[in-house]
Amino acid sequence: MATWQCIKQCGACCYLAPDERPDLEDYLTADELQQYLSLVEADGWCRNFDRDTRECRIYDDRPAFCRVDAEEYQRRYGIDREELNEFAIECCREHIDDIYGDRSLERLKFDRAVGTPRILRPR
Repeated sequence: MATWQCIKQCGACCYLAPDERPDLEDYLTADELQQYLSLVEADGWCRNFDRDTRECRIYDDRPAFCRVDAEEYQRRYGIDREELNEFAIECCREHIDDIYGDRSLERLKFDRAVGTPRILRPR
């Protein structure tokens, strides 16, 4: 069974462009939405994303909406604890693919980390 985990130096989730996430109002409170929007820089990346290290500068203190946590996902999205791994893995894959591509090093590292390596075949 695959187990979700964050991979270092990816940062795909730090791309916060609101036009890429049109349903923000569906799962963020008004205060959270205001906080979320305050984090977005003009190019769509989070102001706390360190582009040199490709890591979050406030990882330990990041907002709840930036965390993959069973209670958060149940409350926000109605995802049961048993479904969290599969849901989070698919969300990460989609976001990594959008940002870096489905054949990127980030995608390969993620698939290996979560226990579902892919064989890349020529197109």
